[in-house]
Amino acid sequence: MNTRAYFYLTVTSLFWGGNSVAGKLAVGHVSPMVLTTFRWIVALSVILALMMPQVKRDWPVIRKHWLQLLLYGVFGFTAFNALLYTALGYTSAINAVIEQASIPMLIFAFNFILFRIQASVAQIVGFAVTLIGVLITAAHGEFSALAELEFNFGDLLILLACIVYAGYTIALRWKPALSWQSFIAAPAFGALLSAIPLFFWELSRGGTILPDATGWAIVLYAGIFPSLLSQVLYVRGVEMIGANRAGLFINAIPVFGTLLSVLLVGETMHPFHGVALLLVLGGIAIAEWGRPKT
Repeated sequence: MNTRAYFYLTVTSLFWGGNSVAGKLAVGHVSPMVLTTFRWIVALSVILALMMPQVKRDWPVIRKHWLQLLLYGVFGFTAFNALLYTALGYTSAINAVIEQASIPMLIFAFNFILFRIQASVAQIVGFAVTLIGVLITAAHGEFSALAELEFNFGDLLILLACIVYAGYTIALRWKPALSWQSFIAAPAFGALLSAIPLFFWELSRGGTILPDATGWAIVLYAGIFPSLLSQVLYVRGVEMIGANRAGLFINAIPVFGTLLSVLLVGETMHPFHGVALLLVLGGIAIAEWGRPKT
């Protein structure tokens, strides 16, 4: 079970790393709320085409828990991504990387405050090691560069997005017993419903950019991989090993995002990238080795 959970969460981080790159590439090609709305149209189209028989079988459970499932979509799917995409229009990708690294610690804190679930010393040490890896990636191997970062409105939006996603992760402990097809279908519908008002809000402000060819490629990627496959794998990973342990894998997102930037955007690979990746993976290994046994 642990091996499968590690695989699911690693693939999730890979796809979400791509989502951060896609969000930055989207600037000028598709506006944030158009991307947020269209990605869920794509995801729901896939669900309707491939998963409806299972959704129909689970309909009694979906109907019983409909509000809870819609709220998963509103907060975990739409709110997080709308805040992230909007923030990337104001702040740098480096700032976004650093701030998203706060999600695992927020999960630790929420679990302790709400349920008195304590993180072990090894988990805290593992988190610290992964955070160092994230900072090395963000600072391009020069920690002095961190002192030169400037924070603005976009940074506040990303911090709010991190709080939202940490809360969503904690709330998965109350997830009703559903097949993965049905669990992703109902929140995806909630995500689309909550994205539509944001689309019209952006339209009323005159900030709408409909996708060009690059924009459509980003929409398709975001709709299939981060929106659909990653959410399924993340939920399953949290279900298998718990929120504290699964949350640490989020710190692999900036490392994967950097590697994907090298492959897709043409950025240069440096030795510090390899060091950062080893620290992130090593930190996760330390946390797993010393995790609480119950």
